[in-house]
Amino acid sequence: METWDLYDESGKIIGSHIREREIPAGAYHLVVHVWIKNLKGQYLISKRAASRKVNPLMYECVGGSVLQGETSLQGALREVKEEVGIDLLPQQGRKVFSKKRDVVDGKRFGDILDVWLFEYNGEVTLSNATTQEVAETSWLYPQEIRSLYQNHQLVWTLGYFFEEIA
Repeated sequence: METWDLYDESGKIIGSHIREREIPAGAYHLVVHVWIKNLKGQYLISKRAASRKVNPLMYECVGGSVLQGETSLQGALREVKEEVGIDLLPQQGRKVFSKKRDVVDGKRFGDILDVWLFEYNGEVTLSNATTQEVAETSWLYPQEIRSLYQNHQLVWTLGYFFEEIA
């Protein structure tokens, strides 16, 4: 059972929440998206496993919910290790932006999204991952990611990549 901290609109912790339950109105949980860039200017993209309930076999960056007691940075580092098996160093990254997402295109998110950018130039070996959430990974240039997005193969909530990251 996964437990998250709940935050108010100002970012203050107001309680805890169990995943799969509806998030109360006026409360938010913390989510991270982690973009990883190499020296060639490529970004690591992962393909969600077929077994994923939401957006199976779609492409995305690494990301997920921050667990209770974790900071945004700790959650970002954990998600990267879990999903793609990379041990990133905190000093390799920076938070690019943060935004509160209440309702997006009619869907209630109820989260605070922190977007991180890390530099990494090593190998990616999914056998080092601690979950089975990712089917495969690829290093892609921004124009290749745009093609995935235009062809509805990239998770739709990642459209900010083209204005904020690349």
